Amino acid sequence: MKEIVLSQQEISAICKRLGKEITQALASDKEAPVLCCVMNGAVNFMVDLMREIDVPVLFDYVQVSSWEGTSSTGEVKFIKDLSLDITGRTLVIVEDIVDTGLSMHALLEHINKTRKPKRILVATLFDKAVARKVPVQVDFVGMRLTENKFLVGYGLDYKGLLRNVPYVYVPTEEEIASFDELAKMK
Repeated sequence: MKEIVLSQQEISAICKRLGKEITQALASDKEAPVLCCVMNGAVNFMVDLMREIDVPVLFDYVQVSSWEGTSSTGEVKFIKDLSLDITGRTLVIVEDIVDTGLSMHALLEHINKTRKPKRILVATLFDKAVARKVPVQVDFVGMRLTENKFLVGYGLDYKGLLRNVPYVYVPTEEEIASFDELAKMK
């Protein structure tokens, strides 16, 4: 029996709730805000969330990585930066999970040093503060996690696998072993 953390229905309800909260936060912006998807993990969440935001928005993405297998390496790698000029605009960073805070901290620091946004807001499906190593701002939270469990599904992956599962669950050690075999690249 899988330990389901969020079902498809619960994810949909979270996207509707956060969409309303973000719409309210962006309603007074004079220039179109920019939603920034943190690839690859947040893509499912981003697509569903932006459908629930009822103000015109621009879209961009960044790609950072600090994970290998089931744990953080502690080193944040920047793979792709923003393409849009966000000067004077609100930037909403959309992330699948904020856990150690290392990636988000590095991303916020990078954007603040290299860009001139009006403000930066952070929306995440999961806030796993129990795993936090550095403090980071999180403005919109789908679900707060109180246990430090490894999750997969709905964008969250293990070695690139399981992003397509439409719900989020805790994989067993046996499943992870079988995923290791599947993930082998030739």
